[in-house]
Amino acid sequence: MSTILMRVTRIEMLNPLVRRFTLQSAQGSTLPPFDAGAHVRVRTGQPDEWRHYSLIDFSTSVQADPAPLTYTIAVRLDTEGRGGSRFMHGLDEGDEITIEPPRNDFPLAAHEGCAVLVAGGIGVTPLASMAARCLAQSRPVRMIYAGRSQSLMALLPELQTLLGNELRVHTDEEAGEPLNIAALLDECGPSDRLYVCGPQPMLDAVLAAAQARAWPSERVHFELFTAPVPQAGDHAFEVVLSQSGQSYTVPADQSILECLIDQGCDPMFDCKRGECGVCAVSVLEGDIDHRDYVLNASERAAGNVIQICISRAKGQRLVLDL
Repeated sequence: MSTILMRVTRIEMLNPLVRRFTLQSAQGSTLPPFDAGAHVRVRTGQPDEWRHYSLIDFSTSVQADPAPLTYTIAVRLDTEGRGGSRFMHGLDEGDEITIEPPRNDFPLAAHEGCAVLVAGGIGVTPLASMAARCLAQSRPVRMIYAGRSQSLMALLPELQTLLGNELRVHTDEEAGEPLNIAALLDECGPSDRLYVCGPQPMLDAVLAAAQARAWPSERVHFELFTAPVPQAGDHAFEVVLSQSGQSYTVPADQSILECLIDQGCDPMFDCKRGECGVCAVSVLEGDIDHRDYVLNASERAAGNVIQICISRAKGQRLVLDL
């Protein structure tokens, strides 16, 4: 994919952990247009290290800008992460970075009823753009924005101005408990759809609650904003590549994808969060611990394909068609 050299023209501290970046083409040219929910991939340091950041647009113009001059993203610092946010927080105004053109894996769908936007932490960024786009199109919209404390909730003043009474803010600090997902779903009308972006526990809770209510899958649109974390009981296992005969040990704290990359392999991948399906690989032997958000129940039961960026082995060995 082609890339664009960008210059950081403005950096704002939204709170102690989140910086907002305004980017423009280093050549001063116009940029590709984008729709609400879109993201750009940013090269963070090494040539093969990329991170996804959602584009923020609070404009309520009827038509999206066909030739924007700038992009805006916000990045939360994660000192325990893989290094992308540390790279971004180390930038200064005037620095140049490389991005790929916008891509949208999380678009607003055409539907009746309200777009119910459920944001967790920095997952608010694509939903902020969706809120503005819904208002521009005179579509019913409301947002539930959850975080640990208001002092760490980015974009809150802009959202309060934009949405007014259609914004509900939940903080664990004030409520003394996490957001009540069951109550949230019970408040939805039969034609409403959810758009969810946030950490994995929130997304898992929403999907489980929707499934318990027998909601069709198209009623819940989502994007996972944080990288998967190791789970209790994760163990090392062997992965065998049938085409080459190579065998590697995948550590308990590493994904199959990361292991293969470290060994010099070149597997296809994109999101690294189990959402896009790009890294799917056929499994010839072994039981799969499915953790992705791509496969349906029957595909999981068949046990013949794995998303190597996130899923693992239940046993001690997997044979992949690689």
